[in-house]
Amino acid sequence: MQRATSDAPHATGHRQEQVTGCPVNLDDVDLFSPGAQEYWFDSYKILHDEAPIHKIPGEGAIPGSDAYILTKYDDIAMVVRDPETFEFYNAAEGDEAAQEIFREKGFGTITDTWDTLRPNLEEHKRHRMELTDPWVALPAAERHTPMITKAANDLMDKWIEKGEVELVKAFAAPLPQIVITTILGFPLEDMPKTRIWEEEQVKRFVYGFSHKNLLTPEQEKANAEALVAFQHYIGEQIEDKRQNPKDDMITFLINVEYGPEKRRLTDPEIASVVYGMHIGGNETTQYALTAEAMLLAQQPDLVEELRADRSKVRFFVEEALRLYAPTQGLSTRVVMKDIELRGVEIPRGSMLHLRYGAANRDPDLCPATDSIDLTRKNPGRHLTFSMGPRVCPGAGLSRLEQNIAVNVMLDRLDNLRLAPDKNDLTHQPGIMLGLWELNLEFDQRGA
Repeated sequence: MQRATSDAPHATGHRQEQVTGCPVNLDDVDLFSPGAQEYWFDSYKILHDEAPIHKIPGEGAIPGSDAYILTKYDDIAMVVRDPETFEFYNAAEGDEAAQEIFREKGFGTITDTWDTLRPNLEEHKRHRMELTDPWVALPAAERHTPMITKAANDLMDKWIEKGEVELVKAFAAPLPQIVITTILGFPLEDMPKTRIWEEEQVKRFVYGFSHKNLLTPEQEKANAEALVAFQHYIGEQIEDKRQNPKDDMITFLINVEYGPEKRRLTDPEIASVVYGMHIGGNETTQYALTAEAMLLAQQPDLVEELRADRSKVRFFVEEALRLYAPTQGLSTRVVMKDIELRGVEIPRGSMLHLRYGAANRDPDLCPATDSIDLTRKNPGRHLTFSMGPRVCPGAGLSRLEQNIAVNVMLDRLDNLRLAPDKNDLTHQPGIMLGLWELNLEFDQRGA
């Protein structure tokens, strides 16, 4: 995602007004104001203590309804495990005009094929088990280990002799893109244009406004037109794989015999799976890799602990994912009946904003939640990938990439440190926690 200039317009069409500082009480908390990212962790502490169920008046899914921010681990875990009471709400559909563009010019909206591929929880599970798990879930994803390891080392070869690097552009962003591009079967030489489409896929989550990640009508139209072009590109790749089959996910989806009837997928169904894998396989892993490199640069003692016992790398990855969840929260559930939660009456039809990043730092989850502890029991118990029937399908692949990348950094970089006077460690806007850049200095290990 390219960095916006300081006077970039907010999605409302006005110049962004940055929040003034760290919140000190509940009245100061606004998780969605421009610049609020720099104080999210302070806001979470206030919400945990004073308003674990925090009402946003008038911001529900339908006119006259409200939204509620949930920040406690147990509450969010309960919601995501109960899809009947808390129905899934697609936050990325776009407005009606955008949906019409998808249907008239492309393969349809993201959810148009859900009625045929995953209309209920049983079919949703089948969709994962038969279509995506063979490629991105562990242990099947481990077959990508040699490819990921080579990609990580090849990227590092380009800058390791310089002794310095801006890690986001040189490593954290291209590594997951190379990986998902290879798995899907897109040509690697197309990465510059697929990167543009990737940024369009996440645009609402970076530049959208309110907890619903809204874009203006003009932005919705432009975004839909760009993503229709991506759909056509996917269609071209499907046709190419029919003529020239390869060992990749698109070829697999073309030939798979799906469901009890052993049917072939339609092109729109194939495109929808590919589209979902592409959006899930890029930006979030980029943010995780950046956070992990930052932690290694800030804590040299931690580096030595990991080098002394590489079995601890996987615990480090889980702790980094807990502390710096790439997707901090989403408004993806609607309450289907009146409920009471922690003494708060939540009417039917209300929207819930599930704040995964806050749940991961809930003091009821584990002690010393703001620090890394490589001896925690059940370190993967965080909510960074959610849980329940809609847990992130690419979690296994992302974890694999992160473990490999951290090990490569430990193998090849010594005395890793933040470059003096080159880092303000500010985050991009939106709902995802991503640094704009990370400038590092280092010595080449073993040189």
